[in-house]
Amino acid sequence: MTKVNICGVELKNPVIAASGTFGFGREFEEYFSIEKLGGISTKGLTLNKRDGNKGIRIYETPSGLMNSIGLQNPGVRGFIEDELPFLEKKDTVILANLGGSTLDDYLQGIELLNNTSVHFIELNISCPNVKEGGMAFGIKCNTASEVVKEAKKLSKKPIIVKLSPNAENIKEMAYTCVEAGADGLSLVNTFNALAIDIYKRKPIFNNITAGLSGPCIKPIALRMVYEVNQVVDVPIIGIGGITTAEDAIGFIMAGAIAIQVGSGNFIKPDISVDIIRGIEDFMNKEGIKSLEEIRGII
Repeated sequence: MTKVNICGVELKNPVIAASGTFGFGREFEEYFSIEKLGGISTKGLTLNKRDGNKGIRIYETPSGLMNSIGLQNPGVRGFIEDELPFLEKKDTVILANLGGSTLDDYLQGIELLNNTSVHFIELNISCPNVKEGGMAFGIKCNTASEVVKEAKKLSKKPIIVKLSPNAENIKEMAYTCVEAGADGLSLVNTFNALAIDIYKRKPIFNNITAGLSGPCIKPIALRMVYEVNQVVDVPIIGIGGITTAEDAIGFIMAGAIAIQVGSGNFIKPDISVDIIRGIEDFMNKEGIKSLEEIRGII
């Protein structure tokens, strides 16, 4: 009843653990069977291992969470050798979230992931493009188009492009990525935000700004999913402040085929199980046989 199909890959339900807040699933296995999830998007991977940012990394705000982790991860090779074998034993779909600072970083990462069992590559274009002075690939359409086009040429896996809400125009960005070959889109990534310690008279984070997520961004993320659904005809995965089944259903009605749960994992480790059950209950009460009946209904 809750099954969904993304680019020919079947998920048992539309609930995916979002990149960054779920690690590689090991810690959460202590709280629930992660096989209950429709899918898992891995911690953001880069070609080489990264230690991440120094200083404060997590900061709570009203109804939200700011983070400046700095893509701490074991690198693509470390993921393949040490983390993927664990995930391969689980009956769930794997999205390898891949970032990079140069186009070549992305392409080398894709080459390595091509020969693995991952089902999708979730291309994180919110990473800083060093050749553009640190501006994210996903801010301007021309740089996004270049990385997506080259990634699609090389990838043996479906490419899901994760969009930044900080793009100059989210609809234009979505259309550009699809034109360049994206098989699907996930949105949104975190919003660029600022927090200040007024007593120390300086920003909370060493990098000045940080990414904002959580329930506070949900109405904006929902609007962006709705707008993007009006201009593209590929699967959309909705992300942004989803903590309840009602939230998830709202994103599906706005056009998403599936959703990702991020900050909610910190609130309640098994929150995704609650969301899955809630979706099932809603469908039973409303006489809905398939989520396609309500997808994009507004």
